[in-house]
Amino acid sequence: MFLTPGTRLGAYEVTAKIGEGGMGEVYQARDTTLDRDVALKVLPEAFTADPDRLARFQREAKVLASLNHPNIGAIYGLEAAGDTQALVLELIEGPTLADRIAEGAIPVDEALTIARQIAEALEAAHEQGIIHRDLKPANVKVRPDGTVKVLDFGLAKAATPEASGTSGSESPTMSLTAATQMGMVIGTAAYMAPEQAAGDPEALSPRSDIFSLGVILYELITGRSPFGVKNPLDTLVRVLEVDPEPPTKLEPWLSRELENICLKCLEKDPQNRYGTAGELA
Repeated sequence: MFLTPGTRLGAYEVTAKIGEGGMGEVYQARDTTLDRDVALKVLPEAFTADPDRLARFQREAKVLASLNHPNIGAIYGLEAAGDTQALVLELIEGPTLADRIAEGAIPVDEALTIARQIAEALEAAHEQGIIHRDLKPANVKVRPDGTVKVLDFGLAKAATPEASGTSGSESPTMSLTAATQMGMVIGTAAYMAPEQAAGDPEALSPRSDIFSLGVILYELITGRSPFGVKNPLDTLVRVLEVDPEPPTKLEPWLSRELENICLKCLEKDPQNRYGTAGELA
């Protein structure tokens, strides 16, 4: 659903469209009650047309609203107007990490500062039982003061069918085809852990997010993807079967210690990765 400037959703007045993705369209809006700018993420029809899925999403949003961490973009609530359902989110200024990485490798000191803040955000969420499942540079913003904000925490999880009682269209086999076409966020190929790429929701754990952070760290320090940027199916095969090239082969001046940290995050077997995001931080 496209909203034009001036459209009202409850107390929120839309001022501009600022993005879109699998979880819906994102707008900047003015909270006319509290006099602050927020982001509204309008949920796709796949959520709002299915009462059970919407109820699961609303339960998940309540859990996410309990998170309070300086490196996690805040969720203020849910807003409904007619058939439109929207998440009310913290509006964060600054570029995404995807924008930064597109310009090339980031200086190591800055890259480590960014990666540590992401790891600390993950630790806080994992302690609450929340797995991100779609951690990628486009879901991370860096404010002008250097503060990192991880966005869309748990939204991918909310879009994943329950482990039991799923229909054929909601099965893991369909998650990369029909579900994606419906606009459901189930992950991004180049940042999926192998267990996620294999379509096994039962195997997902906090260590799956650590793998995704390893991909981001690799890109931060080399300016390149460890698995290439081919079509999604080719990328998934590489995630499952190919070990990334050591970062020092791409950037010989990088330290072996940093390389080892990065490659430990990218182990195919989750048990060989860091046990917790706090340990990684």
